[in-house]
Amino acid sequence: MNQSPLIGYELGEIVNECGQLVQINKNDLRAGDQILLKTINSIYSIKVLENGYYKVSGGWFDKKELSPVKTTISGCTWGGCIIKTDIIAACGLCLEFGNKVITSRIKKIFHISRYSEN
Repeated sequence: MNQSPLIGYELGEIVNECGQLVQINKNDLRAGDQILLKTINSIYSIKVLENGYYKVSGGWFDKKELSPVKTTISGCTWGGCIIKTDIIAACGLCLEFGNKVITSRIKKIFHISRYSEN
């Protein structure tokens, strides 16, 4: 499907695409972990907090002078109304924050474990 919106695709094709995504699952993260995302238009820094919250800087939040902001992450979308809620990021998808801000498509993801910090 090549990182394009899934308009006109059937559910089975979308399900197959899910299994092939380069993604980071929310359940694989621990408080203190950090995610760096490069999207088509921006760079975001996301620090995992407790209880489903994240401290986010960069991109839209910097442009609105809100960084850093404590928010939730709804999941990732293909650019439409289908959202994969169990992931924090996936290459080719758009990240949707709890305040309904949606990023441009994610190009690169970097996961920094809290244990790798000095």
